[in-house]
Amino acid sequence: MTTELTTVDSRGQPIVWPVTPYYRPGAATIDVTTGVGYPKKADDARRNPRVGLLFSDPTGSGIESGVRVLVQGTAEVDDRDLKANRERYRRESREKVPRVSEWFPPGPLGALLGWYYERIYIKVRPERVFVWPDGDQTKEPLIHDSHVEEVRSGHSEEPTEEHASAAGGGVSWEGRIRELGQRYADAVLAWVAPDGFPLAARLPVSCDESRRLLRIEAEPAGLPVLPGRAALTAHSHAPDYAWVQSFQVRGDLIRDEGGWALVPHRLVGGIEMPDESTLSRYRQNFGKSIRFYLRRRRYLKRRAG
Repeated sequence: MTTELTTVDSRGQPIVWPVTPYYRPGAATIDVTTGVGYPKKADDARRNPRVGLLFSDPTGSGIESGVRVLVQGTAEVDDRDLKANRERYRRESREKVPRVSEWFPPGPLGALLGWYYERIYIKVRPERVFVWPDGDQTKEPLIHDSHVEEVRSGHSEEPTEEHASAAGGGVSWEGRIRELGQRYADAVLAWVAPDGFPLAARLPVSCDESRRLLRIEAEPAGLPVLPGRAALTAHSHAPDYAWVQSFQVRGDLIRDEGGWALVPHRLVGGIEMPDESTLSRYRQNFGKSIRFYLRRRRYLKRRAG
């Protein structure tokens, strides 16, 4: 039902959000989407096509094995025909996540939500696939289409990329951060590998309140963890998508005497449909809707130019 898409922006900051994957057997790509009102994922993938897809949350899928899969791939951004994309999205989302169509009002008010329904597709061609059959990312993964020893050591025959330096800046410790380790026992950590492709793992987390750090309570095996810019994303949804919640903390990944930790610099909320009344949902998302509507206008103007 969901995959965690990691893109890397122009500053070398990995950004990871849950999205809905679309794939049919035999297809050359795994496709995900973003709305024209919030096109950053697509803009970043266009600028840097090396992306990652982590399949780590089986909620609603019927998969009980616990398997987790990380796909590193090359992205193509498709916004050539927004009308066709909108029709495709309506068709596929109704098929896969029918409840999404109930999130927004019908009629004229719903017509104002082009920022959501007009879609940009990000088509990911797999380059390397990591598989953890039982979902335990502290165990060595099965690796397809790669030299295993290169991945383990963090050295590759591919040219290494300049690794972005730590972002630095003040520590952000907003109230919602405390959900990590309490409401959310684990979260998705994303960082950039030596070859420039993003890596991601779902790992147990906790808050070190006294030091204003987010502790990563386990280390993934077989993946080279590097200090520097990173993101930590928590998300959850009902099996039928009746409600959805997510947020992300961006900061610097460091290693100290307690192991790996994230110094939080910024908390970003995702598009959420909480388990509340319809009126409460509209009220909570009204400000975001206005921003996304204006961004849609800017995006279409830029695209036309």
